[in-house]
Amino acid sequence: MNNKLSIKTFNHVALQVSDVERSADFYTRVLDLQEIPIPAFDYPVRWISLGGNRELHLIGRKEEGTSTGIRGNHFCLEVTDILQAEKHLHDLGISYQPIKLRPDGVKQLFLTDPDGHFIELCEL
Repeated sequence: MNNKLSIKTFNHVALQVSDVERSADFYTRVLDLQEIPIPAFDYPVRWISLGGNRELHLIGRKEEGTSTGIRGNHFCLEVTDILQAEKHLHDLGISYQPIKLRPDGVKQLFLTDPDGHFIELCEL
């Protein structure tokens, strides 16, 4: 018998947000992600598809959180064209950090959602 933990795949990331509706609007309108049906919860929550059976769970919170900066808590979404993504953010008036090149040659930029969660967009 194998006693090692066997991770199958990444399933979801959950973020506590101050306004679930505002955050759902940001992820669907700005990042063009799709909202998906959810089970009945007794607290504010919205689920967003990240593609490939991966999900973002937006969960309402009561207290303010803290930020650890872009090298701390963040998640990354791979894009096909980082320049097109940058133009999209610019056209919507969304603040973001300029595109940088990682040491391995991957192009990346960072933005924040309405609650200050860092989101990395990268082009491999």
